[in-house]
Amino acid sequence: MALKLYNTLTRSKEEFKPLNPPLVRIYTCGPTVYQRPHIGNLRSFIAWDILRRYLKYKGYQVYLCQNITDVDDKTIKGAREEGVSLREYTERYIKAFFEDLDKLRIERAEVYPRATEHINDMVQLVKKLIEKGYAYKSEGSIYYDVSKFKDYGKLSGIKFDESKTVSRMKKDEYSKDEVRDFALWKGWDEEDGNVYWDTELGRGRPGWHIECSAMSMKYLGESFDIHAGGVDLIFPHHENEIAQSEAVTGKQLARFWLHCEHLIVRGQKMSKSLGNYYTLQDLLDKGYNPLGVRYLLFSTHYRAQLNFTEESLKQAEKSVERINEFMRRIKTIYPNGEHNDELHKVVLEAEKKFEEAMDDDLNMPLALSVIFDLIRRVNRAIDEGKISQSNLNEVKELMMKFNTILDIMEEKEEEELPQELLRLIELREEARRKKDWETADRLRNQLLEKGIILEDTPQGVRWKRKIK
Repeated sequence: MALKLYNTLTRSKEEFKPLNPPLVRIYTCGPTVYQRPHIGNLRSFIAWDILRRYLKYKGYQVYLCQNITDVDDKTIKGAREEGVSLREYTERYIKAFFEDLDKLRIERAEVYPRATEHINDMVQLVKKLIEKGYAYKSEGSIYYDVSKFKDYGKLSGIKFDESKTVSRMKKDEYSKDEVRDFALWKGWDEEDGNVYWDTELGRGRPGWHIECSAMSMKYLGESFDIHAGGVDLIFPHHENEIAQSEAVTGKQLARFWLHCEHLIVRGQKMSKSLGNYYTLQDLLDKGYNPLGVRYLLFSTHYRAQLNFTEESLKQAEKSVERINEFMRRIKTIYPNGEHNDELHKVVLEAEKKFEEAMDDDLNMPLALSVIFDLIRRVNRAIDEGKISQSNLNEVKELMMKFNTILDIMEEKEEEELPQELLRLIELREEARRKKDWETADRLRNQLLEKGIILEDTPQGVRWKRKIK
């Protein structure tokens, strides 16, 4: 089954085919570093981590670029209020961003371009827009003329009304339903303090939207495969990116546009004023496991709204523990049953159903249900003594394959016994079947000397490490 993704641009699921297979080039909107990311931001980052991992699962090579917005209205305001330089102010939140990525096991992108390090790229892009007649100067700033781009609104569906006079907007954020000429380059004023660059465009700084156009095309080319972000970015940010980029190149910026839905808390929009605003660190300080947070944030389909509660987080932690307890069980038991052909079919069926779910626009809830059904059926086979070591090896291999996407399993490599110790267990089982108790006891003691305790159960022999 081919991978299908919901494309906001066409409002339909489409079969995904990269422009230059097997390479997939992805641009995702990253953090604006004026505070720690909240769990809504992290949900979006995890959604694209799952996308990235599944593409690699399917054999693609992935090159992901995620920007860091380290100059905008909010970062400048924060730095001025604290009386520190813009770089000093943003550096602490960049550090916090990467700390959160690591705690949640989000794979690092290939490149994290910072806006402040790509000013010249943005200047050159603005110059081209001026030359092509899509931009104009006014009161020291440069604005994009939305009336000149005939496809404006094709992503968001917002219609440009030519009968109305379009006002200019210099601020980075504005009404989500009103079309405005937006700032490409902001002429310096006192509010910006010492944050400015002297360029061919004059003294000033870039607008918010231009950075993503400049950096995505620099690292991924004029056309690339996937552009992803939160639903709140569809308009105006992503709409403006398309207008800027495609006006210059005449080419489609991104083939697919993917958007992650909002996270709400206890049925309400997350807000500091409501006391329902959470960062990852807030949850860790309450004693929650970051892997439980990771599980919760990917367990709802990325295009569905996620209602966060501490009760749901506790359930997510239980789900993570259930998977890890299952892995501990299948890693520490040495079954004595015969090969179970039916269980072999169950494993193949689980792999097929998991991939069908993920191929359907990354349907994680369905994929997770497949995994838990597999766990239930394997546990039953173990309890009934209807499983062999070869069956168990198949299950382990498939679960570890699933974990290349989930990445919620405990990292305890010592639980995998070396082959020579597994061979001793196998020899002891052969001796027991032959009722050669003397050899069986000798092998048991030999394993004990190596720190391995054997427990004989109706389901087979189980091993554990001796506590030193």
